[in-house]
Amino acid sequence: MDHSATTPVAARVLQAMLPYLSDKFGNASSLHSFGQEAKMALEESREKVAKLLGASPEEIIFTSGGTESDNLALKGIARRNWEHGRHIITTCIEHPAILETCKTLEKEGFAVTYLPVTGEGVVDMAALEAAIRPDTILISVMHANNEVGTIQPIEEIGKLAAEKDIYLHTDAVQSVGKIPTDVNALGVDLLSLSAHKIYGPKGVGALYIRRGTKLESIVQGGGHERGLRSGTENVAGIVGLAEAAQLCGESMAAEGQRLSMLCDRLAALVLGRVKDAWINGTMKRRLPGSLNFGFSFVEGESLLLYLDSKGIAVSTGSACSSHKLEPSHVLLSLGLPPVKCHGSLRITMGRSNTEEEVDYVGECIVEAVERFRGISALGR
Repeated sequence: MDHSATTPVAARVLQAMLPYLSDKFGNASSLHSFGQEAKMALEESREKVAKLLGASPEEIIFTSGGTESDNLALKGIARRNWEHGRHIITTCIEHPAILETCKTLEKEGFAVTYLPVTGEGVVDMAALEAAIRPDTILISVMHANNEVGTIQPIEEIGKLAAEKDIYLHTDAVQSVGKIPTDVNALGVDLLSLSAHKIYGPKGVGALYIRRGTKLESIVQGGGHERGLRSGTENVAGIVGLAEAAQLCGESMAAEGQRLSMLCDRLAALVLGRVKDAWINGTMKRRLPGSLNFGFSFVEGESLLLYLDSKGIAVSTGSACSSHKLEPSHVLLSLGLPPVKCHGSLRITMGRSNTEEEVDYVGECIVEAVERFRGISALGR
């Protein structure tokens, strides 16, 4: 129940990867037949990833994952286009890969505006339009939030960015493979994705870069990936990413509907039996399979550990910051007081989850909340 943190590698994906971990071990930059075999696999993979995004193969750059893709997008645009402006707009609920990169750019002399969101976690469009300045060169808004699953109005933002001639990047790590992410329909110039969120391997991702977009490389070396990402390509991982992308494209619509029904079932079960409980974000404009519960008078960490003892894996926030004791910056941005932020529980379902599992998880959550409230003075 923690698929937003990572997913298991699909059997079909693993089978596609295995030859490139054994006999087909060539370096895609080598001119001999072993190298050319790897090069062909690389380009075929580029075509598969591009197809899922409605892009052209030459617009896909392979990276080590979503974090590197985000860094390349923001730093690459900022450092290549600083003469045209030094202002960047993002949101206060972005993944740390965006927020920390923006902090780095601020140290380099760039100004960053962090947009607020509504109580459901949606970007305030009026605030976005008001934030645009003559020196704004980039807007970066995630397609869907990793903690509460809220989907942002990227199409609307894309139209505004195009009117103002501003580059638009979206971190689509959580949305790719779950909902349509056609780059032309969204109107984005750059889009980040990661394989391990879509039943592919860890350590590989991609960045879509619209033809004509000017950005600077942040990794220098042998000039791989059109000179934008030097380093010998992880051919086996890239083949896995491509197979995962193709698999998602084939099953997205039906799987999305199934996961949404499972979420509705779990939300009804828990909210129907637990008082002082709520959904963080929204039940309407959210990723299929994503729920973020809030509970008064109980710690989310206690619930997580109890559920783990029952064989259930969940999260209290994003996996990248789960070691921190501070309240979630996403939940704080939604307007929740710190004490309520600590009572959150993120549940994200995937292909293997069933109705029977959902019912079991629901019963365990109810049992856990009642148990911990029973020993808490506040919950009596």
